[in-house]
Amino acid sequence: MAFDDLKAELALLINQMENQPEDRHELYEQVREKLNEMRAFGMPLPEDLVRLEEELEAEFAAAKKPKTS
Repeated sequence: MAFDDLKAELALLINQMENQPEDRHELYEQVREKLNEMRAFGMPLPEDLVRLEEELEAEFAAAKKPKTS
């Protein structure tokens, strides 16, 4: 897949995330998948999307932690 195609798909995913926040987990997985494809091809990663991936991962990890009283 060409770099421009990946960038276009990632932009579409970000747009979907803004318009459909209820699908954050699915979009997170799709962003992760695309970034992993870019990593596999040695392509440069957009810093803002890497940061988004990290923030969502931290958010979901925090939600999984059991709360202690």
